[in-house]
Parts: sequence; structure tokens; C-alpha cells
Amino acid sequence: MRALVPTGEPDPLVTLADVPAPVPAANEALVEVEATALNRADLLYLTSTPQLRPHAAWRPGDDLAGVVVEAARDGSGPAAGQRVVGHSPAGGGWAEFAAVATDRLAALPAGVDAATAAALPTAGTTAARLLRAAGPLLGRRVLLTGATGGVGHYVVELAAAAGAEVTAVAADHEPWQGLPGLGAAAVVHRVEDAVGPFDVVLESVGGDHLRTALARLRRGGLALWFGQVSGTPVTLDFFDYFSGFESATLRQFTVHDTGDRWDADLAALVRLTAAGRLHPQVGHRLPWSRAGEALGLLADRKLRGKAVLHVKG
Repeated sequence: MRALVPTGEPDPLVTLADVPAPVPAANEALVEVEATALNRADLLYLTSTPQLRPHAAWRPGDDLAGVVVEAARDGSGPAAGQRVVGHSPAGGGWAEFAAVATDRLAALPAGVDAATAAALPTAGTTAARLLRAAGPLLGRRVLLTGATGGVGHYVVELAAAAGAEVTAVAADHEPWQGLPGLGAAAVVHRVEDAVGPFDVVLESVGGDHLRTALARLRRGGLALWFGQVSGTPVTLDFFDYFSGFESATLRQFTVHDTGDRWDADLAALVRLTAAGRLHPQVGHRLPWSRAGEALGLLADRKLRGKAVLHVKG
């Protein structure tokens, strides 16, 4: 079969090549891939040394949508012929076929196309579980950095739908204009311009963003740090942003610590999308032969939401 594989070079990062088709484990379905999405982890692993990748045979692609061509041998999951969306944490989704554990698959209704579905798994599940970790949101003020990213769009829409007042932070050169339509009560271009205090801070940029955002957290508030897309380390002085005897909770969040099963959350995201209550933001839909272009857009933070590669059609 054909797949996008790492070149080991900076340009291009990937190339189309013939590789052996995957052999599914008993709990895995074989999926013929129609569309697959880019995640920042793909870029991170492609630009790092091979020793830092999840395994020696790693290939990019965690998120995909397509059709089951071979059901799991243990009888679990969707039947052959079912359209599905899935998440493969071991990668390999930038290929014509992928083996995916059935507890990381959800059925797709006819009204949700493959490209839209492929944008759901990592970013959508991260947003859903991040907000679950934040607790009840009705009437609460939420500050979100990195709002134009794949996760950010989902956070804005899901949090607003849950009753939160969301202030979204996005640089003025980023495609931020659609955020009010997803429910953002305010959009600011610098964390310093956000008017606090906030009950919850959701921070994914790193560097000075976290320090500045924490200064806008109310007494007893919660900050969830879930990324560092700027690549700049965070330096904190806990006496710098609180005066007096005050406290707050700062917690690191990663979706990979929130459970191995993804099928229920994927099914919920699909259901909301099919009902028109969730709107995956797919900024670029490109044939997989143009994966290098999509990776460049991701590296330069020029994407509005997600970039999706069409493997078929």
C-alpha cells in the first residue's frame, strides 16, 4: 500500500512510499482511509530525532476517517462496510489502510463527511476532556490562549454551549475572526488585554503566556496548562501574580492521561457535529501529496483550526 513516511530530512519531511499493509490485532479493525488530519505531535516527531519518536517504525497520522474493510476478529466494534472515524495513538494514519483498535472508533452517519470527521479525534477529544477537567462551566468566566488552534476552536464552542463566558486570546495575524461566531464573548490579541478575574484559565502557548494568564485568575481559581506550542519554556514566580494570602490550582493536562477508550467521546463529538451543534474548523483540505505544504502551515501557525489530507478522491 501507499503511505506517507518520514524522510529524515527537513524538506520534504515526508514522502509517499510503498510499505507493507498493516496486520490488525484481534481487537483492531482494518480501515481504508479516506481522510486524515494533522496534529502538532506529527510535526514534533517529524522534526525531532528518530529516538524521540513513539517507536522505531513510527509513521505520522493519529486521526483518520474511512470505511472498515475488515472487522475485528474478536467481534468488537463496527462491521465491515461501516463508515468510521478513529484515533490511532501509534500513528500510521497517513496511509491507504490503517489498523485501529475498536475502542478508538466511532460510526459515522451519512451527514458527516470524512474530512470533517478526521478533524475530530485528537483536537475534539482533548477539548472535551479538558473542559470536563475544568468542572461545571455554567456562569463561569474562562480565559483561553491559543484559541485559533485545532483544540481552541472546539474549546470555545463547547465551553460557550455549556454556559461559560469565554475570552479567547489569538494573535492579530492569526485567523481569529470566526471565534465570536463559535461563542467567544471577547477576543483579545494579547493576554495582557484580557479583563479578569477569570474562574478558569486554559493555557496552551507557554512562555510568558502562562505567567500573564495566571495573574488574571481569581482567588481559588483553576489553571489547566495543556501545551507549549510556542516552544518557549515557562518560568513562574508564585509570589508575582498573587498579592497577599491567596491561592489557586495549577494543573498540567494531557489527554493521554484521561483514559484509553475514546469510542464514547468520539461518538458524542460525531453526534454533536451531525446535529449542527459542533462545527469542526477545517482550514485547509489538501490531497495527501501536498502534506509538506500543510506541515508548513502548521509550523507557521497559519491554520484556522485543522488541516486535513485527502487520501482518496
